[in-house]
Amino acid sequence: MSENYYAVILAGGGGTRLWPLSRLDRPKQMLSLGGERTLFKVAVDRLAGIFPPERILVMTVEDQVPDLLAQVPAIPEENFLLETMPRGTASVVGYAAAVLNQKDPQSVMAVLTADHIIGNLKLFQQTLTAACQVAKENYLVTLGISPTYPATGYGYIKKGNSIGTYQEMEVYQVVEFTEKPGPSEAEKMLSSGQYAWNSGMFIWKTGLILDEIARQMPDLYSRLILIKEAWDTPKREETIRNVWPAIKPQTIDFGIMEKARNVAVIPTHNLEWNDVGSWESLYDLLPVDENGNIVEGSEHLSLDTSGTIVYVVGNPRLVVTIGADDLIIVDTGDVLLVCNRSQAQDVRQAVKLLKESGHIDLL
Repeated sequence: MSENYYAVILAGGGGTRLWPLSRLDRPKQMLSLGGERTLFKVAVDRLAGIFPPERILVMTVEDQVPDLLAQVPAIPEENFLLETMPRGTASVVGYAAAVLNQKDPQSVMAVLTADHIIGNLKLFQQTLTAACQVAKENYLVTLGISPTYPATGYGYIKKGNSIGTYQEMEVYQVVEFTEKPGPSEAEKMLSSGQYAWNSGMFIWKTGLILDEIARQMPDLYSRLILIKEAWDTPKREETIRNVWPAIKPQTIDFGIMEKARNVAVIPTHNLEWNDVGSWESLYDLLPVDENGNIVEGSEHLSLDTSGTIVYVVGNPRLVVTIGADDLIIVDTGDVLLVCNRSQAQDVRQAVKLLKESGHIDLL
């Protein structure tokens, strides 16, 4: 693999939809779901053979560095890039691109996540290899997931003409990005066969994405250049401290990708991908009993109960459910969450209410 190919793992998010298990001091990527390794450690481990530790960068916040570094001590500490306050994915992707471009003007970066599950590692690495080849031909590459059901929680990418086969994988021009659709629109997209889910993983030349940021978000670009120019000087930290708060929050999808030029998508089949976006997603990760229940961390006495998640942390008391169909029950000692599975995405609304009411200690 090219020595100019770098991985950037985004590891600063909180994962509010997995609250109360996920907290500010124990974000989603620090959780071990169905295994001994955290999601972050799994994300790093699946890069072995393509990216050596010195070519893996981690975008995070200062408070999380000690825990993350303890899990992957082979990654140099200077490879941890710090976001001083949340400013959206456009800023952190641009920040990493600017730093890498300063280090290596020929660099290609893979923007990856710390909180996804990917079961088919061979296919994932094959896709990353193909994506690097496509990116070197001056495309902004996004990794798509071939949809298996009419999901309303993902963005969609419409495929255009084929631009060729790389690593035995067909690559297509992108016609458009569509944000999370309603149920009827999602049904149409699925049946058309023309769409892929947007995985949020991207591969591109750092110079090319910086050019695109300059074209579409010139204010962000001007601030990134200040960081780039100060990176190898004693003014690095002072510059970041001064520049970062003034950046307007924006996502890479809205800020750049929806109007970007030369965008390609690699739709992946059978990647066994899961973004662990809510409690409902545990049904793809953890074993299910004969009644469709998931039980983790506790003994469970079930009477006339089906399709229910019982997840207990640190207090393995007996949980008894009677006639409790399609519920999510999470006990973390200081919080007890009881939620209908159909409203799993609304957990983030509870987090918002707690924040507004001043219950910061429970976040």
